Amino acid sequence: MSAVAWIAVGSLAAWGWLLLGQGFFWRTDQRLPRREAPDQWPDVAAGEAPDRWPDAAVREPADHWPDVAVVVPARDEAEVLPVSLPSLLAQAYPGRAEIVLVDDGSTDGTGELARSLSERHGGLPLRVVCPGEPEPGWTGKLWALRHGIASARADGSGYLLLTDADIAHEPDSLRELVAAARTNGLDLVSQMARLRVASGWERLIVPAFVYFFSQLYPFRWVNRTGARTAAAAGGCVLLRAEAAERAGVPESIRQAVIDDVSLARAVQRTGGRIWLGLADRVDSVRPYPRLANLWRMVSRSAYAQLLHSPLLLTGTVVGLALVYLAPPVTLCAGVWGHDAAAGWAGGLAWAVMTGTYLPMLRYYRQPLLLAPLLPFTALLYLLMTVDSAVQHYRGRGAAWKGRTYARPEAAPDR
Repeated sequence: MSAVAWIAVGSLAAWGWLLLGQGFFWRTDQRLPRREAPDQWPDVAAGEAPDRWPDAAVREPADHWPDVAVVVPARDEAEVLPVSLPSLLAQAYPGRAEIVLVDDGSTDGTGELARSLSERHGGLPLRVVCPGEPEPGWTGKLWALRHGIASARADGSGYLLLTDADIAHEPDSLRELVAAARTNGLDLVSQMARLRVASGWERLIVPAFVYFFSQLYPFRWVNRTGARTAAAAGGCVLLRAEAAERAGVPESIRQAVIDDVSLARAVQRTGGRIWLGLADRVDSVRPYPRLANLWRMVSRSAYAQLLHSPLLLTGTVVGLALVYLAPPVTLCAGVWGHDAAAGWAGGLAWAVMTGTYLPMLRYYRQPLLLAPLLPFTALLYLLMTVDSAVQHYRGRGAAWKGRTYARPEAAPDR
């Protein structure tokens, strides 16, 4: 066989493995797990396992729901708060809940707007706290979360809902998250919010973003008992306060740029049970109308995901080229060069790739005809990843809203 044919066969073999051996990452059926009424919750404090409930176990009263603090880190979010914050204020939660919005040095009146929205809409009580500029060794979001979580601990909240300022929740979101956590004995429940898909570039890039994330962190692997894979989606994380304290978060991850995955790993490492899935009623309202907006979203943390390693960057570029770019290239080369083996192997690999992308497009309610364009989208992600590395070595690191984070060094002991 020709060299082109061997490349095509290698790509096809890779897709055979991804299809069957990577936790069925392409499926979109990992949704919020079963929820029961409070009188059916296991008594975790008494050591009652969620899947083996003794008949004589003491149940919590049916009208008892744990206190929850909703912590919202916000930096210059006046554009999206009028859409997202009212959805949190309107949460129909049976227990006691409050919102702590952490105004992280905003210059656009985010804190004042939040207070006015609370006065206008009512609902859950809202507090706005301003922690000041981050201390050395902290990323901005985790510095904001530190103050929000500290405030919640002072109030004795049993759970923390960590949610971004651009995330809108349906009225039953908090109730369903808490019920899922209590029913299944979970310390962390995270939903990948459905990102906004309106512009042409969003249609091309956003579903692929979630597709690639689930390929890197297969949800089934994250969710099985005793799993070594840990991940979360930072836009919507329900965290048991006791598990957060046991894991020492956010202090233990204070330099993390990819804070959601670091949070999940910290909770799992200290014995916590975690769950990650796709959301049905939690949506991001942040617009990314132009390619430049999406490019910045991906490139600001892509090289950090690779641990700032040139070796991992090289492997990623080669892997993306073999898995996503080789199928259409070898198919075309096989057709034009009358190389049947290259054409058949490349075409079959492209077909498998296209088929695995269809469920994500259905989840995002996008035209299925976008599926064959995944190689082009992968090429864009490849270029974004390389650009992320270039920006890092230019000293710009992970830049976001006026702050730049270089490669993390050893965090100072406190």
